[in-house]
Amino acid sequence: MPSNHDPSSSQEAPPSPQPPRAVPDLALVRTDLANERTLLAYGRTALMLVATGVSLVKFLDVSFDFVVLGWGLIGCGAIVGAIGTYRFASLKQRLNKVREG
Repeated sequence: MPSNHDPSSSQEAPPSPQPPRAVPDLALVRTDLANERTLLAYGRTALMLVATGVSLVKFLDVSFDFVVLGWGLIGCGAIVGAIGTYRFASLKQRLNKVREG
């Protein structure tokens, strides 16, 4: 019985090469996620400082010392928030430069 499959007459197209998929560098991914967690920690700390300062100014204004301490904590909270945002942005920028090559 003759075979219907003749390898020489087969006109199958060769498999098309798949474009190489970019494999993410896991160390960069972990660093990026850690950077985001650090930004959240800065945000929580800044929020705690500001909330404590507002509480001292609004609810314990019996003494000038509490008012000064409250405004100082509000200022410190703003500074901590600004530092955290700056550090997040600078590391994000460096990571993007590393990813681009």
